[in-house]
Amino acid sequence: MRRSLSQPVSLTARLAILFATLSAGLLVIAGIFFGRMLETHFQELDVHELQGKLTLIRTALQGDGLPSASSGRMAALENSFVGHDNVGVLLRALDGRVLEVIHPEHFTPEQLSSEQLAPEQLGASHPPQAVSSWEVDGHPHRGLAARITLPQHPTDVGAPDTVDVLVALDLSHHTHFLASVRNATWAGVAIAAFLAALVGWFAAHRGLAPLRRVTATASALSAQQLGQRLNENDAPREVREHVEAFNGMLERLEAAFQRLADYSADIAHELRTPISNLMTQTQVALSRPRLNDEYQDILASNIEEYERIARMVSDMLFLAKAEQNALAQASAPIDLACEADALIDFYEALAEEHHIRIERHGSAVVAGDRLMLRRALSNLLSNALRHTPDGGQITIAIDIAADGAALGLSVSNVGDPIAPDQLERIFDRFHRGSSLRERHGEGAGLGLAITRLIARAHGGEVVASSKAGVTTFTISLPLRQAPSGT
Repeated sequence: MRRSLSQPVSLTARLAILFATLSAGLLVIAGIFFGRMLETHFQELDVHELQGKLTLIRTALQGDGLPSASSGRMAALENSFVGHDNVGVLLRALDGRVLEVIHPEHFTPEQLSSEQLAPEQLGASHPPQAVSSWEVDGHPHRGLAARITLPQHPTDVGAPDTVDVLVALDLSHHTHFLASVRNATWAGVAIAAFLAALVGWFAAHRGLAPLRRVTATASALSAQQLGQRLNENDAPREVREHVEAFNGMLERLEAAFQRLADYSADIAHELRTPISNLMTQTQVALSRPRLNDEYQDILASNIEEYERIARMVSDMLFLAKAEQNALAQASAPIDLACEADALIDFYEALAEEHHIRIERHGSAVVAGDRLMLRRALSNLLSNALRHTPDGGQITIAIDIAADGAALGLSVSNVGDPIAPDQLERIFDRFHRGSSLRERHGEGAGLGLAITRLIARAHGGEVVASSKAGVTTFTISLPLRQAPSGT
């Protein structure tokens, strides 16, 4: 259960969530910006309307031909706001007396009872006026205050010459509209985010189809279906590199499985012959009573087969350790000329039996493991002896490169040429030419593979060439100084 809960979210879902989040974020920012613009626009409209009302009040109070401020002027003021129920007017003398209130429901009790308008409402403008905001029973209002000078007439005895005016505007219709806009904006954001997530999921699902095909192909793979490949032309450019890498991995796996299958078949083939010989000889020995000399001959023949199996197992173990870098490798100065001469003496009897002449040219000292390099040279020399016809010649050449950084240790022999396709596989395990199988059945085909691993363990390489009836195997080794004291 814990494992299922901790599983990561799919890439498709992540992209869909990302699209929805980005869309919602952009729409929210746009909605906030649009809302602020609306509020600013409505505020400017309100101030403009209040200024118009204030101009109307100033015209009504300062108009010519009115009999007095207490009668004609106030009547003209009231007539000016007939039908304007969303506007309130508060007119007060400088001594605090309330001269007139039109639509008092737009003012707070504190405003109606104050002796004079607050100084911050009037400000420092000329003519003095100021904008303020308040609420009455939950209804927002915006007001504009100003001080107006009244014209004096001979009949205006005791009438004030200056009054403070506060014009109030009910903003309920604006707030209702802004609330509707906000609700519509949030609903639009939610719908747009849902649609963006849906479209994002669909686009990501379509875009990731090549990855699903890779997964399906990988799930269907088995040792018998490694030849299947993905179509690189159907993959988008962003996924094509992954498809190419996946196909390359399949090719390497197919080649590795093929080598493993060939390796298993070669092992079975190489072990079948000695085991079959052992079984046949043992069955013949047990078929009837025999003399001691006959039993000794059979046991001696069995020992040869056992030694052949032991050499094969030892070579296979050496190859396995070499490929895993598990060989204990010493490093000491090695005189290649001395090692080559020692091997020539060792194979001299076999060479004389077939009238084969072995020569060595050149000399050099290299740092490395003496036993391993001697084994590599022995493998090349024994391989040359098996392929050289009677009366032929084998040449061992030791050459130092012109820059003195490397040397070449080559073994050449005359004989049948090796086909180019055989040269490509000649260092594979258990690989042997057909002529070798027919004439010499004692080899297991591991010597050249061991030689290549020994050369690579010393930082070098081995190559083969065959032209004009001469086959040459060359080991290239870097010239490096051996550590002191070894």
